[in-house]
Amino acid sequence: MTTSRPVVVVIEDEAPIRQVIRTGLASHGYEVHEADNGKLGLVEAATRKPDLVILDLGLPDMDGVEVVKQLRTWTSLPIIILSARTMEMDKIAALDAGADDYLTKPFSMGELLARLRVSLRHVARVSEDAGSVFELDGSGRKMRVDLAHRRVLLDNTEVHLTPIEYRLLAVLVKNAGKVVTHRQLLKYVWGPGHVDRPHYLRIYMGCLRAKLEADPARPRFLHTEIGVGYRLAAE
Repeated sequence: MTTSRPVVVVIEDEAPIRQVIRTGLASHGYEVHEADNGKLGLVEAATRKPDLVILDLGLPDMDGVEVVKQLRTWTSLPIIILSARTMEMDKIAALDAGADDYLTKPFSMGELLARLRVSLRHVARVSEDAGSVFELDGSGRKMRVDLAHRRVLLDNTEVHLTPIEYRLLAVLVKNAGKVVTHRQLLKYVWGPGHVDRPHYLRIYMGCLRAKLEADPARPRFLHTEIGVGYRLAAE
């Protein structure tokens, strides 16, 4: 990230929405650059070297998913999708292509700002020592994951996880605050040959929640994005 104001490139073809985003972000200390189509957005992203991209899927010259794919050929910067498309298949396609988060229109500026903060904190976290410790408070419980020593503590008491449970949690920790799709989780945890077995996730996520959540039916740490995947809370 930059050391001064975070730089954001907004790729959105509707001028009123760009104005709302520009005004809202600028008032909170962001430097905003705009593009009204995909090709120009790719140029802006390459030249401005932003900290984050906000991207609409319904662009006039190319689909936003293709923009995500092209960006991911050379950068890992956070990409937040802002789209009127509400179908799960659209969300999954964008996230599987490499987007970090998905917000549907109409949206609130408060929620968009919160998503930006989470994404930028995630970048800061992963840029630090890979052996750093992840900590999270929720519902009176404190979870601590020490990736370097493969230890998980709940309220300072070590929790025994099976190897698969640990791998699943570790992937979510490394992507805290981001939606990780079913397909991505299955690939990372079980391997490419298991991406069509989502029932694995339901079983092991249930086990993780039983061990880590105060109330597994109302999880504070491990959230379900219905039909899409899972997200580990980042704050």
